[in-house]
Amino acid sequence: MKILLCSIGKQHDSELKAAIEDFTKRITNYFSVEWLIIPPPKNAGILSSDDLKKSEAASFLQKLTKEDYLILLDERGKNISSPTLATLLQQRGNESTKRIVFLIGGAFGVEESVFKRANFVWSLSQLVFPHMIVRLILAEQVYRACSIIKNEKYHHI
Repeated sequence: MKILLCSIGKQHDSELKAAIEDFTKRITNYFSVEWLIIPPPKNAGILSSDDLKKSEAASFLQKLTKEDYLILLDERGKNISSPTLATLLQQRGNESTKRIVFLIGGAFGVEESVFKRANFVWSLSQLVFPHMIVRLILAEQVYRACSIIKNEKYHHI
């Protein structure tokens, strides 16, 4: 199974880049993983928030295949524990899912078409975090889930 970590926005912040890369590298011990950073459209500054979300959705959705399992990160999603995330990953692997795609939407969220395409909507918190911090949390939580699946010591219950 492959994992694709996607974020709409700018490249990784230099201050968090090393930590994001560290957790991403750790995930490679379990699954093939990569980041896809989808830049905002060049005319983002003049677009309405709805038009911006439509443009971002079009850019993102064309990168998905029909078989991809999409997990959308959104504060209105379901709040789950780290062991539950591990179970979700393990179930996808058991069902021979070829690729799990995690998406962190743009500054204004995502367009309705992305919500409809999502197989699961996950909330890290009811709080809103800066996107760069969410990237770090996502990478760490995916790594944590992998360590739980393998019953390793990283996650303490």
